[in-house]
Amino acid sequence: MKRSFLSSVPQALAFVKKHGVVLMAARGPVPSLAQEIAGGPFRGSWWAHPRSHHMYRIFEGVCDSDQVLACRLVEGKVTFVHRRLWPALVRLAAMFPRRGLAAIREEHTAKGRHRVRITPFPRWVPRPVLDRARWMSRADAVKEWGAELLSRISGRAQAGRGMEA
Repeated sequence: MKRSFLSSVPQALAFVKKHGVVLMAARGPVPSLAQEIAGGPFRGSWWAHPRSHHMYRIFEGVCDSDQVLACRLVEGKVTFVHRRLWPALVRLAAMFPRRGLAAIREEHTAKGRHRVRITPFPRWVPRPVLDRARWMSRADAVKEWGAELLSRISGRAQAGRGMEA
């Protein structure tokens, strides 16, 4: 039985919101948006997939959303983090490599080249998110993310320990 696939930016945004953290196209410890768009796992690069142009349009739409942070949080791969997790991400920032927390944005130059613009952490973080993170306990932040997810993406098996404020 063939799996259904994501066919629109709103569906992709709902997928990111549901999972909180997803990889754009790589395989890893969290779901892959490319695999959801394709309808399941595939071999090789997403660029070689028959739906690659469709994937690209959806990736652009997700990146353009103010509800999603594009960064390299998970294993240095392009990662989408839904806005609902941003305060907890800020509160737990010490668990992650600082460069993985930088916002990334691909731009196309007038000459047709691709350039990645990087906004360092915490410069990209909106003031209300910083304020909420400041008042969030570490335990609440871990609960928001889930200790299992944190341990999978941070590489720290002890993510569930020492959770007192």
